[in-house]
Parts: sequence; structure tokens; C-alpha cells
Amino acid sequence: MQVVGYDSRPDEPSLLIAAGGDVRREALTPGTDLAYTLRERHCAGTVDGETHAPCDRERAPYCELHTVPWAVANNRDSDEEHAIYLAAFAPAVFKVGVTRSERLDTRLREQGADRAAHIAVARNGRIARERETAIGVEHGITERVRVPTKIRGLAGEVDTEAWNGLCDEFEIREEFAFEYGLDLTERPVAETLLTGTVRGVKGRIVVLDHAGTTYAVDLRNLVGYDLAAGATDRELQASLAGFR
Repeated sequence: MQVVGYDSRPDEPSLLIAAGGDVRREALTPGTDLAYTLRERHCAGTVDGETHAPCDRERAPYCELHTVPWAVANNRDSDEEHAIYLAAFAPAVFKVGVTRSERLDTRLREQGADRAAHIAVARNGRIARERETAIGVEHGITERVRVPTKIRGLAGEVDTEAWNGLCDEFEIREEFAFEYGLDLTERPVAETLLTGTVRGVKGRIVVLDHAGTTYAVDLRNLVGYDLAAGATDRELQASLAGFR
């Protein structure tokens, strides 16, 4: 078995697991118990529907032959109307981004945004990305937030004063506030594992409870790993709560 992809859409978060050329979905809904041990990691190959073409090259999650440039992957939607938005990640990390207008709510949830504001539309993706870059430079905000940064803010709340101050500089078309049901009182431990009970998914981060500790796992970091059935016996970092 190998992890060959993931789906972070909020209505059906899941891992894609391949075995013998066939692909199945491993649900990541709250309460799901997972018990896999991570083995060797290599290129995840390609997935076409429910069929997997494996690749043995060492580079992971994808080798140079199976990596699609961002610009190529997004070229197909460049002529559709795009939304330009601001997104907030607790406690005070703000970004500007673009997506097809019809996918705005879904895209924000896929990123794990805590708060967001729709600030403009553009008639195609090229114009939207140009405006995205200009806004980022003018207002000193990023176009990308790394997953480790999102994990550090998982148990926090958005700095409302700072967020409102940023939004005041724009004409807001629509505002968003998201809840992911994680019910965290302290920051989870960042780890790469696939053993535990799913607490929830926020963007591409799955939160797992295992052996008295709560872990935050970047789904992309799982892609390419061969799996063995059975819970991991690897020694893991534990939170203070895990020793009580």
C-alpha cells in the first residue's frame, strides 16, 4: 500500500491509498481510527480516477517526471472570472490570494483559513494574479502561508484588531468566518504519522489523538509513503498532557 494523494475538500476529506494499481479513499472524518505504520517513501506516481501507475524513483512526494508546474496546472482556468481575497490564520498571519469565483468558499476551507474577506473580482486568472502580487507588495502581506505556520496557530484565535485594521483598507464584498471543530486547548505536536483517532481536518492538516497526545500532520508529508497495516510503534514526541 502507498499513500498517493489526498483530498482536503471540507465535505469529504480523505487520503488516497493505492494497492496493486487500484486506488481507494481512506476517510478522514472525525472519529475515524487509523492504524498504519509508515515505511519507505518514494514517488507517488500518477493517479487516474481509481487507477494508480506506480513510480520507484526516490524523490518524494513526486519525482521530476511526475511534478506538474503550478503555472501549467492552473492555466486551464485562466479565462474564468476570479475572486481576489484576504485570508487570516491565527493569531495574526494574513495573506492575499486568488481563486475561481465559483470556488471561493471551498478554496478558503481547503487552505484552513480562520477568517477571510472577498475584496475584488478579475475577469481572468492572469489579471487576478497580477493584482494579487500588487496588493501583497502595497500592503506588506504574503501570497503564501506555510503549513508549519498554520500548525503553530491551531489552538489560537485571530487577532481581531489587526484583522479589522487590514480589512479597513479595502472595500469588502463578503466576509467569512470558519470553524473546523477541532476543540483544541493547546497546540498539537507537529508530526508525520498515520496512527490515531481523527479529531478533524483543517485545510491539509489532519489532527490526530494518539496515546494521550494530539498531533498535527501535514497530509502532503504523507504522500509517497508505503504503508503497513497496524499502529506505529515508533517513539514519538508527546505533549505534557500525554504524561498525565
